[in-house]
Amino acid sequence: MAPPSYSDLGKQARDIFGKGYHFGLWKLDCKSKTSSGIEFSTSGHSNTESGKVFGSLETKYKVSDYGLTLTEKWNTDNTLFTEVAVQDKLLEGLKLAFEGSFAPQSGNKSGKFKVGYGHDNVKIDSDMNVDLSGPLINASAVLGYEGWLAGYQTAFDSQNTKLTTNNFALGYATKDFVLHTAVNNGEEFSGSIFQKCNDNLDIGVQLSWASGSNNTKFGLGAKFQLDKDAALRAKVNNACQVGLGYQQKLRDGITLYLSTLVDGKNFNAGGHKIGVALELEA
Repeated sequence: MAPPSYSDLGKQARDIFGKGYHFGLWKLDCKSKTSSGIEFSTSGHSNTESGKVFGSLETKYKVSDYGLTLTEKWNTDNTLFTEVAVQDKLLEGLKLAFEGSFAPQSGNKSGKFKVGYGHDNVKIDSDMNVDLSGPLINASAVLGYEGWLAGYQTAFDSQNTKLTTNNFALGYATKDFVLHTAVNNGEEFSGSIFQKCNDNLDIGVQLSWASGSNNTKFGLGAKFQLDKDAALRAKVNNACQVGLGYQQKLRDGITLYLSTLVDGKNFNAGGHKIGVALELEA
């Protein structure tokens, strides 16, 4: 099995702190799949502070015989996205894709070529935007060996002929434990730990430090599975922000998420956030 992509390194710990929380939002997600294999995903949310409403519609169709996936997406900012991808046809583990976007109101349009390759001990990803004046080229690679993971990510601005990103990562992963460390552009240092204590309890730790601002961030998070249909989430950081979440499966295909963010430093001043999300799948 190939290592994860560079962007997925440390994902288990990030999910502990991000998944299931919808602070300041009323959110609805719907997913469905037709008998012909077309997948539909609709999502909408309303921001309780600004009152802004945002929605999107996505369709995905897979032609398995040709390894082809067609994805189209539209959102309420009136932007259209399209992606055409081919997987495992030219070479096992190789994925080729083209992604484009178009905003009819402004006329803005963009395109991007994407290449990904995964093998037993290596995962390589690259993309290049369509820009005749000089494209921006992103590339990353992750090497894996007996649980150890080493990754590098870079971005090259061909117009100005210079590197704009220079990131390194090192980690170790097993079935129940994941350690991840990273250095971004030599200025931001971060690390995370994920531990599956037992079948019901997952915990995570995150730490980051920026050399320019000397700003340190630290957080602890946990997810506890009450039963097969309900889960509790909690997290706290060094800014005294406490997040709490509750997940309940109401019936097959219907899941309710409740969450709140409490500012411990200004508890009496108010300004705390709540979030409600409903996920439907059929």
